[in-house]
Amino acid sequence: MARPFVELDRVTLTYGEGEEATPALDPTSLGIAEGEFVAVVGPSGCGKSSLLKLVSGLLKASSGNVVVAAQEVTAPIKIVGMAFQNPNLLPWRSTLRNVLLPAEIVQPHRARYRRDKAPYVERARQLLRTVGLEGFEQKLPWQLSGGMQQRASLCRALMHEPSLLLLDEPFGALDAFTREELWAVLQSLWMQKPFTVILVTHDLREALYLADTIYVMSARPGRILLRKNFDLPRPRTLDSTYDTRFVQALAELRAHIAEARTPVPAFA
Repeated sequence: MARPFVELDRVTLTYGEGEEATPALDPTSLGIAEGEFVAVVGPSGCGKSSLLKLVSGLLKASSGNVVVAAQEVTAPIKIVGMAFQNPNLLPWRSTLRNVLLPAEIVQPHRARYRRDKAPYVERARQLLRTVGLEGFEQKLPWQLSGGMQQRASLCRALMHEPSLLLLDEPFGALDAFTREELWAVLQSLWMQKPFTVILVTHDLREALYLADTIYVMSARPGRILLRKNFDLPRPRTLDSTYDTRFVQALAELRAHIAEARTPVPAFA
């Protein structure tokens, strides 16, 4: 059996020290195959975002091991792309130049980009075409709607062809219609050339629409309560959300989240 592309082995995380220490993650183990689309759901403050930071190397585990692509993670890794709830586009750069940013700073692309920009510019334009932003390449962020900014943010995260895409509530600040449009955009990008994705979201419909594997986490300190495989055929559409299997899976996840939010009595 092949080793998981992303592997957490009894990983814990504590913020602070001594009396100020705050446990964020109880011993957590999981394995994610290469090309798998995973969603992580759970109550607010359960450690979902911390989990992404551990995988990316932005945080160091208090104990346990984090391994990505057969390498132990001890520092920020280069094969990752990230997108957040806030698009964080640089306000002085055009849409095209925002998308090109990873090519300018991530090795080995940085050296290649300096030698020959043309292939990178063409890739950036192709990504923008794919998400419906053709014609907006020279617009500044303030000239784009929130949904358009988030589309550009996804393109930027994929610009350097990362093997691993980490998404932290990327559609959480958008209206329902725009959010659902972007589910289809992300699914389309992933289906063209599947890369490994870990999506953190509070939206259970979003998790089921996009992911093939869903992890439910407990309240802080977070731990894995449930791993659910979801094999509804792709491409999924909004009509898929009315499928009996989708509705049943949604009810099951909601029940587990409700259980996860319930405080555990100090004495049983």
